[in-house]
Amino acid sequence: MQKPLPPLGWLRTFEAAARHLSFTGAARDLNMTQSAVSQQVKSLEGYLGQPLFLRRPRALELTEAGITYLPVVREAFRTLVRGTQAVTGAQQNAVQVQSNITFAVNWLAPRLPRFRALHPDVHLNIFTELWEPREMAEGAAVEIRYSLRPADTVRTELLRTDHYYPVCAPGFRVTLESLQQHPLFDCSNLLSNWESWITEQGLTWEKPQVTYSTTYLVSLSVAMAGGGLCLAHDVIARRSIDEGLLIAPFRHRSAMPEAYYMLLSPQAEETPGALAFADWLRAEIEADAQT
Repeated sequence: MQKPLPPLGWLRTFEAAARHLSFTGAARDLNMTQSAVSQQVKSLEGYLGQPLFLRRPRALELTEAGITYLPVVREAFRTLVRGTQAVTGAQQNAVQVQSNITFAVNWLAPRLPRFRALHPDVHLNIFTELWEPREMAEGAAVEIRYSLRPADTVRTELLRTDHYYPVCAPGFRVTLESLQQHPLFDCSNLLSNWESWITEQGLTWEKPQVTYSTTYLVSLSVAMAGGGLCLAHDVIARRSIDEGLLIAPFRHRSAMPEAYYMLLSPQAEETPGALAFADWLRAEIEADAQT
């Protein structure tokens, strides 16, 4: 007699834990407790008769069984998403877009009226993350990612490279010589950081004291309020500079190791609305880079 499939909830929990390599991260995504996530994974492992994770002190690691099983589970969920969209009639016109919150607020949102004017029949659902996910977010048709080049697990294309530089409020008095005397702010865990920018300037002062946040929105807001200087780049700061909310007090701009990428899921290739959004996004990014 064929063994029935494990509960769908166990599979969803396994996929989230594998995506984050963390029970805590999976719990946050699924709105569950960490212990509930751990218990569901244990239940699935008991059902399968073999472990899916190695429990390390600071992180999880997939076993060979976990590595083999993960793409099967993900493809099953993608099939469910496509099938549900087909049944509900949403496949043509509903598009889930994933991006980090700063890009969504500072770049994408002000341009959405233009997209709607061109494609009034396409309905966008926009989901934001503080940190870029390890894998493309489940259910997302299009993702805009700011990072080093992602692994090509799905169709990935470079949207834009950029340069980073300090910004502050108009009237904020600062020179290169006095820079170390002012509060400095930045987004954490990036290679486009104060230490790199200062090194390119040839400054010899010690490692700067920087206040970090998990999103550029915080550091940009502090700078606009006159609280100090933060690092930024055109994609997230150009609009505020054009509106007179921020200025770039120094000429030097450093090339960013990170860049903006567009990731397209397999279902996006079959969804006219997703393809329309991807084409529009490319055109807007290109036009923005020309100004």
